[in-house]
Amino acid sequence: MPLLRFRVYWEEDDQIYRDIELLAGQTFNDFHQVIAKGYEFDGKHAASFFESNDRWTRGREISSEVMVNKKDAPALSMIKTPVSALVAKPDQKFVYEYDPVKKWTFLVELIGVSKEEDPKRTYPFVLRKEGVAPAQYGIKGVSPDKLMEVEEKYDLGADEMAEGFGSEGEDGFGDFSGGGSSSGGGDSYEE
Repeated sequence: MPLLRFRVYWEEDDQIYRDIELLAGQTFNDFHQVIAKGYEFDGKHAASFFESNDRWTRGREISSEVMVNKKDAPALSMIKTPVSALVAKPDQKFVYEYDPVKKWTFLVELIGVSKEEDPKRTYPFVLRKEGVAPAQYGIKGVSPDKLMEVEEKYDLGADEMAEGFGSEGEDGFGDFSGGGSSSGGGDSYEE
């Protein structure tokens, strides 16, 4: 069964995204659940997908509130509609909105189609997480252990800075302030 790979960007910051793979036959409800999980949301609120063009203009709605697809209804059902039914082009786009009160908005773009699924994975699958997810409720704290790990990885202490950058000009090279000829050619250096 074909595998669809989507990139789901947080509208506020396109450096924060999740790459998600799902099987062509899986529904928008499956997609909704994995996006909520990938962004560490509780999944308790209503959500909608909207078909979109390249300018992220919202089109037809696919809603978690609608239970049955009806002809000429204002929205399709997430539970009944397979994602592949609305993928019409190689760079298909959707706008995903989670929690109508808070209006968490994500831009969803098809970035690849694969013929082979990985038998070791359960789909839908979050393939890649980039950036810290926004906090669904209030302030999202970074655990102290994680913060220390980051500080230790990137922190250069004062001793390391002095060793690596404090010795310019101490060996006589590059220090042209004290006497000597700058005409070149006749200077010799002791070793």
